[in-house]
Order: sequence, then C-alpha cells, then structure tokens
Amino acid sequence: MSKTTGEADALVVTLDGRACLPREILGNKGYGIDAMRQQGLPVPPAFCITTDVCAQFFADPESCLDEIWKDVRDKIGWLEAETSRTFGRGPRPLLVSVRSGAAQSMPGMMDTVLDLGIDDAVEEALAGAGAAEFARDTRNRFTDMYRRIVLAGDAGVQIPSDPWAQLRGAIEAVFASWKSPRAISYRAHHGLDAEAGTAVIVQAMVFGNLARDSGTGVLFSRNPITGANEPFGEWLANGQGEDVVSGTADVAPIAALRDEQPAVYEQLMAAARSLERAGADVQDIEFTVEEGTLWLLQTRIAKRSAQAAVRLALQLRHEGLIDDPEALRRVTPAHVETLLAPSLQPETRLAATLLAQGLSACPGVVSGKAYADVDDALDAAEEGEDVILVRAATSPDDVQGMLAARGIVTETGGATSHAAVVSREIGRPAVVGCGAGVVAALVGRMITVDGDEGEVREGVLESTAWSETDSPDLAELADIARGISPIRAYASGDYAVLADMSAAAVADALAAGHTDVVSPHPLITMLIALRLNEDRKGLANV
Repeated sequence: MSKTTGEADALVVTLDGRACLPREILGNKGYGIDAMRQQGLPVPPAFCITTDVCAQFFADPESCLDEIWKDVRDKIGWLEAETSRTFGRGPRPLLVSVRSGAAQSMPGMMDTVLDLGIDDAVEEALAGAGAAEFARDTRNRFTDMYRRIVLAGDAGVQIPSDPWAQLRGAIEAVFASWKSPRAISYRAHHGLDAEAGTAVIVQAMVFGNLARDSGTGVLFSRNPITGANEPFGEWLANGQGEDVVSGTADVAPIAALRDEQPAVYEQLMAAARSLERAGADVQDIEFTVEEGTLWLLQTRIAKRSAQAAVRLALQLRHEGLIDDPEALRRVTPAHVETLLAPSLQPETRLAATLLAQGLSACPGVVSGKAYADVDDALDAAEEGEDVILVRAATSPDDVQGMLAARGIVTETGGATSHAAVVSREIGRPAVVGCGAGVVAALVGRMITVDGDEGEVREGVLESTAWSETDSPDLAELADIARGISPIRAYASGDYAVLADMSAAAVADALAAGHTDVVSPHPLITMLIALRLNEDRKGLANV
C-alpha cells in the first residue's frame, strides 16, 4: 500500500512541502505543516496518515492499521533520517507526537499524544544528552497522557515499552476520538460533515521543557479578540504546548519572548507575516523554542470573536489581501447579531459589585446562574435556565457544557487556553484566569459576565441595545455590501419593507424581484442575500 508522496491516492504522506494534496485529505494540521515546509520555515519533520484512512479505520480498525503499517514504519525511518535520531533507542532517541487533524479545524476536540517512544533506556539516553530532570519530566508527561488518552485512564493496564506498540495505540486513539461525544457535539453545533474524518499527524518532537532558552507558545498574527493589527499570543518558558492550551499554567504575554530572546521573537514575527500573506488571513501558530532555536509546529486560520471578524475583514480588504466579496464572506449574519447584542452602560457596570476579574477571552455581555458541574449546567439549560459555566479550567470534555452555557468563566488559563479559543469559536462571552477560589465564590449566584471588560459582576444587569449605524465598521461593511448584494437594504427609505430577516423571507424577496428594501438590520439582510445567491442549493449554509 506504499504510495509516492504527491499521489492523489496516497494514504501515508510525507509532509515535506511537496505533498500537493488538499486540506480535505491532509487535514488542516497536515496542510499547514506542508505549506510551512514549502516556504522553507523551520518545522519539525512530519508525516500524515490521511483522512481517507479514517473511514477504513472505523470499518475494521485492526486490518486497516495492518495494511498501512509498513508505510508508517517507512515514514518513521524518514523522520529518523531527517533528525539524525533513532526511534525508541539511544544514544540520540527520536520521540514523536501523534495528533489529530480534521480538514475543518476543531480546536481541542480530538486527542493528542506527546513524547511518544520513551522507555527506561530512552529516558536514560535523554538524561545523558540533556538533564535528568528534563528526562524525568518528559517521561512523566508521556505516561500521564498515554494512560489518559490511549488507556482511558485504566491504571490496571501496563503502558507498552515497545515504541511501535505505543505508536499504534496512539494512532488508534486519535482516529477513535473523531467519534468522541465532544467531537460529535462540536460538529453538530457547527454543521460540519460527520463523514469527513480526521487525519493523523506524526511529527518529530522538539522540547520546550529543556531548561536552557527553551519554551513554548501560541502566536496570533493579529488580535483575535479585538481585531487590532498587532501580534497577540502567550509564551511559557520551560514548558510544552499542552501546558499553554490546557489553561493550567501561568503564561506570559508574547512580549516576554521578545524580552528574553529578541532574535527568536523577530524570526517568529517574520514567519507570521509570511504565513499571513500566503494565506490571506490571520494565522494561529503553535511554536516551540528548543535551546534558542525556533520551531513552528502548526499554523491554521485563527478563530476569532465577532468583533475581530468584522475588523479583520476590513483590514485585510484595505491591505489588498482580499476583495469585497471575500470580506463579506468572512463576516456572517451571526457575527453581526452578536455585535448588536446589548452591552452594559458604564454607570450600570460600576454600580454592581465586582465578583471576579480576569482576561477578556471573548467580548459580549451575558447574565445567568453560575454552575460549576457540566451535567448540572446541561440539565439547567435544558429546562430553559440561563447558565454561566464556571470552571477551574475547561477541557475538551467540557464542550457540551460550554455550548449550553451563555458565558464562561475560569480560574486559570490565558487568552490562548482551551476555554478562550473555544469560547471565541462558539461565540460565548468569556473571562479567563480570574484566580483561585473564583468557582466556589460564584457557583449558585446570579451573575453577569462582561467579556468586554474582563469582569464578572453580581446580579442580572440591564443592558443597552445597539444598531448597525452605531458602529463605523458595520456601516462600512454595509456600504460595501450594497455594491454587490442582489438586494440593497437600508434602514429607511421609499422601498418595500422586509420586516422578517429570516433566510426564507430574504429568499422570497429575491424571488419577487426586489432589489431595494427597508430592513431593521440592513447588513444582516444583505449578508443573507449574498449567501443565498452563492448557494443556490438552499438555505443550509446561511
């Protein structure tokens, strides 16, 4: 079953910059790695087990992996040659990560195993090459993650010492996570294809947990919360990427890397600019610094808040990276509805008791009762109660509760933690990193989460609604839309009135031949009309 890299029917593909396969086959992560390699950026070597294998896996897991196993072993050999290391043995051992990679980015929804290929002898070799503390930390990280992800937390099952058995178990677990409850809930919420499957990416490890000039971080090429045209991200010295995204570590702003290692910081900024130009969109980059050397682990289009979606679409249009139709595609009716949601007046906000303060992870203002238990939150939401999910930190297993909640509050984690990234993706106002004890202080109370200010206030606070004309950005987008939308919508005028802004009502107006209408929310009406015009098959993508 071995295939040559670049063949359309390849099942195990080298990500060397020449894969020449679409995102639907390589998955989002694999596609990004191959694109970075194509640009000559510093990326640890990796290979991809494509999404085509996923369906075969669920039909017959054992025979599926048996059929591709020779290819997997061959590609591990390629990683060994690329890194001058050996898998599962010293004196220079090769450890790998095994990650999911669906075509549509699903942050934190599927499983990952890091530091794979370690046993007693490898730990000893790592200690000899680095330090005993680093080797032990790496072994502990692998043991914890493998037991939790692959062995489902069963302490009675021995972790295999054979690196090939470890690898096979991890690949099975990552494929299986495609049908985990959290992944199913996420796809259902976003209307994603349940049959698309995930790829599996196997990549040589680089170590941010080495003590000397090492660390890990996440960089957004522009701010995904506010839309400001400035780098945004977080840096953790002497850690691995899981520490940052889990929200359990105290991270520093990305400017800390500039202060500690200015040359590495400038190299990272240059790579971000290059990737942003190539992709014509804001990038979310995971990186590791190993003893002063920068490594880019993955890049993807950044998830963003509604406010950022509008501002970034206009910025990229002004810079000539995207045209008018593309700018309007990047702003959805839901984005505009979120921006028009009521917000707090300063006098109302300041008159209420401040209960907690942290980092704004997703803008917006919502009120409800604070729940710490996900199942309790789900039950309350099903009964029609407005729920605020408050957690020490969120994990992928909390996604169903996050979807049911109106807002999210955490004790730990930064602006690139799981809670922050997912809240922006699903449009839930969130405040993260509020400090220890916040969950106990909030649970059971009626609270208001102010994602604009990064605050949690006592009670259900009265808010004030906005209109499209209150926002210069929305007004500018509306002017652009009137130039290309099949329906030009206005707040007033001597035109037919379209009071119903549903997709069906807009479709009826199009069918009736209306070209100019009055609508309570003109931009939303025009965005719907544009999507209907592009999707003649129906209303599914509106």
